[in-house]
Amino acid sequence: MTLAPLPFPSDAAGWAAFATERPAERIARVHEIDARLTSEPELATAERLELWDEADIALAEALSEAYVVSEAHPDAEVREIAESQVQAVESLSAARLLNRELWSAFADAATDGLDDDQARLLTHLLRDFRRGGVELDEADRERARQLADRDTELSLAFSRNIRDGRREITVPAEGLAGMPQDFIDAHPADDEGRVTLSTDYPDLMPIRDYAHDRATRIALVSAYNDLAWPENDAILAELLEVRAERARLLGYPDWADYETETRMIGAGAEIPAFLSKLDDASRAATDAEYPILLERLRRDVPDADVVSIADFWYLLGAIKREQYDVDAQLVRSYFPFERVVAGVLDVTGRLLDVEYVPVDVPAWHDDVQSFDVVRDGDRLGRIHLDLHPREGKFSHAACFPLAPGVAGRVLPEAALLCNFSRGLLEHDEVVTFFHEFGHLVHDILGGRQRFARFSGVSTEWDFVEAPSQLLEEWAWDPEVLASFSGDAGGEPIPADLVERMRTADAFGRALEVRRQLGHANVSYHLHVDRPADLQAATERLYAASSPVQPLGGLHSYAGFGHLTGYGACYYTYQWSLVIARDLLSGFGAGLMDPEAARRYRTEVLERGGSRDAQDLVEAFLGRSSSFEAYRRWLAGE
Repeated sequence: MTLAPLPFPSDAAGWAAFATERPAERIARVHEIDARLTSEPELATAERLELWDEADIALAEALSEAYVVSEAHPDAEVREIAESQVQAVESLSAARLLNRELWSAFADAATDGLDDDQARLLTHLLRDFRRGGVELDEADRERARQLADRDTELSLAFSRNIRDGRREITVPAEGLAGMPQDFIDAHPADDEGRVTLSTDYPDLMPIRDYAHDRATRIALVSAYNDLAWPENDAILAELLEVRAERARLLGYPDWADYETETRMIGAGAEIPAFLSKLDDASRAATDAEYPILLERLRRDVPDADVVSIADFWYLLGAIKREQYDVDAQLVRSYFPFERVVAGVLDVTGRLLDVEYVPVDVPAWHDDVQSFDVVRDGDRLGRIHLDLHPREGKFSHAACFPLAPGVAGRVLPEAALLCNFSRGLLEHDEVVTFFHEFGHLVHDILGGRQRFARFSGVSTEWDFVEAPSQLLEEWAWDPEVLASFSGDAGGEPIPADLVERMRTADAFGRALEVRRQLGHANVSYHLHVDRPADLQAATERLYAASSPVQPLGGLHSYAGFGHLTGYGACYYTYQWSLVIARDLLSGFGAGLMDPEAARRYRTEVLERGGSRDAQDLVEAFLGRSSSFEAYRRWLAGE
């Protein structure tokens, strides 16, 4: 059976209807399904599960489509329509888990005769009902519904303010000293000799890396760290209180305990324990690295007494250039955007035994490139690449599901929303592209599940970053990079330069872990402690997590987009990285080893969420995951 991809509108008027009518149709379908589940007691348990899956498909389609449109469509009115549909779908999803008639259709269902997939779905479903609050009394169920709706409303507003929060600054033209010539050419001075810079990534990241003028770096990083402030201050404060009340109402000590019940880590108290383990593992290397950064800063600023976050990337680049012979501006000359896109498609295609076939179809913006993912003539899914910044678009880099892959029923689709330059890419951006593409292929290859609940990246949330972090390693391999890189003359990046890059990358690694530790501490403690002064608490947590200090008096939490989706669990990135470093040992015969790639594809990616994450790891490695590979990586071994 050939499954049809999503039918996107071909004109502006069609998008408003797309964002309105399709979610409404799916919501109506869910109501029909729920009516059957609550009025037909004669249904067998397997039939009930199939009906629930139909509703899951409808909700996932409605939510995913509306969410992407809300984050990516160029028309603000269409984005607003889509955002209202996201709210409606999330509200319905929460309300269903509070519906005692629906719950009874499954709580009282006979379990004999269920196969493993059905039993897994039923177990997860009953857990969802309990976590939704269905066992509460009527008044508390109504309060749980109100809180869930308010969580969604506040989270959407928080994200919207970040998306729309782009800022600009002006600096003297001489403040661009050290910048690549193509950057200077793209930023001409005005009549007063000043240059305009924005907080968009194509401005922010090169300024962080190359601007000799510390004042320029501080000015732009400061603007970025005040993104969506003050708008998100009150929103976040209320969101934290809403989540705390939800957790208490549902019987959990705090939001971290609520979230971690369904994660690999298992309990909220394990988060600070894990972060303490990271602290211990990175301390010795951090103590060795930081004085080198401070000494290098003092060459430029003799009276400097601390390295700030606005200095961090610039100093790393300077040290790597001066001590490791790695010039980031030379490195970027080998990575024109178009070559990188073609290279990521080629490398992952060979690795995963797929082909990406361009398709000329309408999308939400002319920048979008769409491809069918094909193996042996069989279309496995469709991907959409939306890779450049524009006003009103999601301002970071992420993979967004569009359609939940269900075997024989729904073709999986997903989109990358990124903010890359149209010219040369930093190597960090190449790494980011591989990372996000890891999510994309996981979503597509894992999209042939029996039930939508386990489709694509629907694994435990603290495992979901592991496949994407694993794929980052391909962006550090000399042969892989040589296969698609090319300077102005077409020459690929030299292998000896890549090896120097790898050596240099070990320097600052522990400090980067400390930066991530800061994010994780902020994520956890804001949710658990709910400080009255968000600014002071956030600044204190970052200052305590790393010797590289935050810029004082700013409000980075207001632009910390992961505080909505990841909640108290930003630790996920390092937890997943521990697993990713271990998974890499399965490629001992080389990154492009076909047998290792086949086992990884079939035992991890193609399983989606149909098995527990630890089982996926054990199936690929033949053992449980270990911290040791991460520890060696952190030590530069």
